[in-house]
Amino acid sequence: MKRVLLTGMSGTGKSSVIEALRKRGLRAIDLDEPGWSEHDDEGNQQWCEPRVQEALESAGDDTLFLSGCAENQVKFYPQLTDIILLSAPAEVLEERLKTRTNNPYGRRPEELAEVLYYLETVEPLLRRGATCEIETTIPLDQVVEEVLEHVCLS
Repeated sequence: MKRVLLTGMSGTGKSSVIEALRKRGLRAIDLDEPGWSEHDDEGNQQWCEPRVQEALESAGDDTLFLSGCAENQVKFYPQLTDIILLSAPAEVLEERLKTRTNNPYGRRPEELAEVLYYLETVEPLLRRGATCEIETTIPLDQVVEEVLEHVCLS
């Protein structure tokens, strides 16, 4: 019974890793997908707590992978067995955000500035709570293998 969070800044590959885990037949939820997150009055992303809690409880003995980054994610840390920080240098994030096709966030100059600000201010906080950090400048298949090795599923 493992509960694994993949977290990190926009552009680190969270959604790509979650999709790759799904393709391997693992239970994996992208909390950035509609219905899992919302924005509060200040514009901060928040996970829909009842829905995330239900996902954690209903996983039973299966391993559950979650991905995302939200203001309230720390509330779920006590229920997680692993918190994996996916990271990449600023120049890599900038290039990925400009060219990605699965999510428009980060293309506008003010969104990119926001991501780079969070890289400096939020990522260090995520790093402190992480049980593992994987730099995602390596090929996606290798990132997925490192995730699975960390949680002892490979």
